[in-house]
Amino acid sequence: MGVLSTSPTNMDSCIEACLKCLRACEECFTACLQEPDVQARTNCLQLLNDCAEICGQAAQYMARNSSLSPSLCGVCAQVCDQCAIECEKMQDTHCKECAQICRDCAQQCRSMAG
Repeated sequence: MGVLSTSPTNMDSCIEACLKCLRACEECFTACLQEPDVQARTNCLQLLNDCAEICGQAAQYMARNSSLSPSLCGVCAQVCDQCAIECEKMQDTHCKECAQICRDCAQQCRSMAG
């Protein structure tokens, strides 16, 4: 359910998935910076940033019921998939967990994109 009574409710689960993914990517980014092989994680770190940003934007567009939400959700799904692939290459728990959250978000966004 939206925060206000006028909020569109058909997007609630996707908004929540995007916000969860944004947070997971930010947390994973911070954890990756502490790993001893941080230099080998350049692609992963860049995708984590991209993913967090697009998820935030998608949530904002959906919250305001923008007509561009489906298009942005389609792009968001692509970025989430790419981020998941990169995170899955890493062996640490935080990257594995983040990858799964990215996959879940991508699935929700694909549903919104139509």
